Amino acid sequence: MCQYSSEDGYADDWHLVHLGARASGGAGLVITEAAAVEARGRISPHDLGIYQDGHIEMLKRINAFLKSQGAVAGIQLAHAGRKASTMRPWEGGKPVSPEQGGWSPIVGPSGLPFDDGYQTPEMLDEAGIREIVRAFGQATQRAEQAGFEVIEIHGAHGYLINSFLSPLSNQRTDGYGGSFQNRTRFLREVVAEVRRIWPERLPLFVRFSTTEWTDGGWSVDDSIELARMIKPLGVDLIDCSSGGNVPGVKIPIGAGYQTAAAARIRREADIPTGAVGMITSPQQADTIVRTEQADMVLIARELLRDPYWPLRAAKALHQPIPVPLQYERAWK
Repeated sequence: MCQYSSEDGYADDWHLVHLGARASGGAGLVITEAAAVEARGRISPHDLGIYQDGHIEMLKRINAFLKSQGAVAGIQLAHAGRKASTMRPWEGGKPVSPEQGGWSPIVGPSGLPFDDGYQTPEMLDEAGIREIVRAFGQATQRAEQAGFEVIEIHGAHGYLINSFLSPLSNQRTDGYGGSFQNRTRFLREVVAEVRRIWPERLPLFVRFSTTEWTDGGWSVDDSIELARMIKPLGVDLIDCSSGGNVPGVKIPIGAGYQTAAAARIRREADIPTGAVGMITSPQQADTIVRTEQADMVLIARELLRDPYWPLRAAKALHQPIPVPLQYERAWK
């Protein structure tokens, strides 16, 4: 969950306490918010980044604490693409101009703005695409130096990779547009570059918007086919979200509303999946894993509301889990 609390991409004490609390609260895996691989790839001027070597030191300190609490440290590598340069949510979330602290140009697969009021992105040429693929690789090197043990490539929610995948936002006619094979090429090149650098022993996740919830858009069937394509490239798990690339779409949000997509991809692409979205109770999460709808449950907003949710879940499900010694007497 983005914290919008960085300056020039740097993590600070907020991130140490925010992420650290989830580790001491019993989370097995703690994944950072979207960390931009380029400065222009941030959603807002206050996004976390991993686009320069100076970012490593604080991330390394945070990861040492996460590990001391028994958690695995993960990072989500991202590029906002045509949804970049916006204000923080509590400042309205609208596009922000260079005069207001944003930047221009922003980039995308085609010259189509995300929505009214957004900048028209500059269409990336093939040299620009290769530059961003290299940026993902360089970010991977920094992630390893910082002590992360899981990388997730953010290919969802209308950000750069997702906008290449969708026929609604990608209207190119070159090798990166048109056919399914071409529209998925950018993600496949990013995966190959990250996996070339990321040690084989360490997991690599990819986050999908499994459907755009609109006619003519990306579908779960597309996600299944793409999962089949990237599994041999070294992807270990698909994190199954949805939406975000088409504004104004009515999404049928409800308890576990994205879990069915995770189950289909797991079954039909023969790849582990993570379920996410309106999963709030221990029994609900436990059922998803026990009934093999997904291999992992990823908790986001519920962990913002309660950083000790994993400890409460373990108690509710009568499962042993280490509790920090400093808190142990409160959990007996």
